[in-house]
Amino acid sequence: MHEMALAEGVLGIIESAQRAQHFHAVRVVRLEIGELAGVEVAALLSCLDIALRRSVAHAARIECAATPGRGWCMDCARSVSIATLYASCPQCGGAQVQATDGLQMRVQDLMVE
Repeated sequence: MHEMALAEGVLGIIESAQRAQHFHAVRVVRLEIGELAGVEVAALLSCLDIALRRSVAHAARIECAATPGRGWCMDCARSVSIATLYASCPQCGGAQVQATDGLQMRVQDLMVE
């Protein structure tokens, strides 16, 4: 389950920020998760619950914002919305669409005390 590895990565980011900024608690963790990133949000939240238990973020609220999928169609030279990787272009039907956005997952910010 790669969601546990992602949760451990989030924990690492929180611990690094805590060492640098010396805060005592994290109240909110805001994540940005691309619709094309292949992340199962419910599984990630379960893994975060486990990974953050003994950390400064043990009581933090987790907020997830979705980034829509976008791609560049090489056939019609347009940026288009796509719901899945390797989707056909919704404008021209072409099959040469390269995903350009919605692939990432990142910690957007932390609300700390």
